[in-house]
Amino acid sequence: MQFNLRPATVDDLAQIMAIFNEEILHGTANWRDEARSLEQMQQWFEQLQQQQFPLIVAEVVGTHHIAGYADYDTFREIRGYKQTVEHSVFIDPAYARQGLGKKLMQALIDIAKSQNMHIMVAAIDAENHASIRLHQALGFVQTGLMPQVGQKFGQWRDLALLQLNLDE
Repeated sequence: MQFNLRPATVDDLAQIMAIFNEEILHGTANWRDEARSLEQMQQWFEQLQQQQFPLIVAEVVGTHHIAGYADYDTFREIRGYKQTVEHSVFIDPAYARQGLGKKLMQALIDIAKSQNMHIMVAAIDAENHASIRLHQALGFVQTGLMPQVGQKFGQWRDLALLQLNLDE
């Protein structure tokens, strides 16, 4: 199967929301506990656009089906962090293990470098070994482990922090 990576449009938000809400309701890669509404997704999309931050989709070639998406956003609102971003990548489970995460991540890294970002941060559930390995393969280094900082499905979760120096 082939995929086309492209900037997301407002018309993609319902499919992006479906992927995101699937993870919220059934996975541990995101520790939210309430599904997002289309209105919330539109506000998020507008905020990313205002900041000139990317939202990239992987579209199945020949269709309008979104198989995954990636974005980055402000790491912290404090001005001193302005060249540090935190990213997210989510893949529709039907398209897992096809290399989409790596392709989307590489596209984000390229955009971040072109925008003169310095550090890209990944905050990953410590039990998500596949995501940690993917990030390490792309040059991310684990710089922290925060035990039991969040909960999902009534269990305490550990958070692994990884970062990539975009200037190296």
